[in-house]
Amino acid sequence: MQYESDDMPVVFFYEVDLKDNRFCLREIEVFVNGEVKLDDNPYDDVIEVCPIPTVDELNANVWGEGFYAAIISREEFNEIWNTGIYSGSIIPERDIKY
Repeated sequence: MQYESDDMPVVFFYEVDLKDNRFCLREIEVFVNGEVKLDDNPYDDVIEVCPIPTVDELNANVWGEGFYAAIISREEFNEIWNTGIYSGSIIPERDIKY
């Protein structure tokens, strides 16, 4: 997600249940300072439960601008979940200048 402020996550990881209408099972949020927040009940404090948009929808700006989505493996998700450490980039791949 495009940077807005230090108290807003810039990288989100969702474990999406593809057999249950794309609902989120677990969520990882990464902040610009490297802090990682794990949430195994992402719908706990929401008013309405909504499915996670597809990668194509997010990248087509269907849900607004400032998003870049990519699919990662279950192993990659679990590594971050189990360690609480994200060592990847907080800059979307499309914005990296080589």
